[in-house]
Amino acid sequence: MNDSTPPRLSRESVVRAALELLDEVGIDALSTRRLAERLGVQSPTLYWHFRNKAELLAAMAEAVMQERRQQPLPAPGQSWQSWFIANAHGFRHALLGRRDGARLHAGTRPQGALFDDVEAKLGVLCAAGFEPVQAIGLLLAVSRFVVGWVLEEQAGPADDLAAGNGPDAARHPLGANGWQELAKESPDAIFDRQLRLFVAGAEGMIGQRTG
Repeated sequence: MNDSTPPRLSRESVVRAALELLDEVGIDALSTRRLAERLGVQSPTLYWHFRNKAELLAAMAEAVMQERRQQPLPAPGQSWQSWFIANAHGFRHALLGRRDGARLHAGTRPQGALFDDVEAKLGVLCAAGFEPVQAIGLLLAVSRFVVGWVLEEQAGPADDLAAGNGPDAARHPLGANGWQELAKESPDAIFDRQLRLFVAGAEGMIGQRTG
């Protein structure tokens, strides 16, 4: 291995190529060997920038969030509730924007500039009346909800709520009724309704001291 970093590669160019490869082959087929082939280098060259595949995947997940960076602060006059909902929608669409985006993100933690965004969001929630532990718990809960939701979206068929896929109305009338109503709505609308359950529950925590 040479004593200097190959000049034609940068950390950013490696991540960009890795995301393009992810969209083409999916996370299971993504390997440093295939990435090196795409970049026209030997696999050890990548270790100038990333010590292992796990570190590369973490950088890719961070890049996905930066691509569609969520609104860290409410717009003038915007309520914390509408800002919170908009952020969650933005997070979901960022994950949906990449093949296996939810699997890529699962298990990662904020790093780098993303900690600044987290701190700004916590500031908004604390200004609305939440204690820090409540605010960070709420962000954690909705983050895991969104990742889990998108995991299901990306793993299952696009028409999994089609009317013909639901329960039998004779045996399960309540389930069939609910299923048929959901089948009339868009995936965005269904997600939005469930997301608002978080807001409704969170509103009840304001003013309640923990511990």
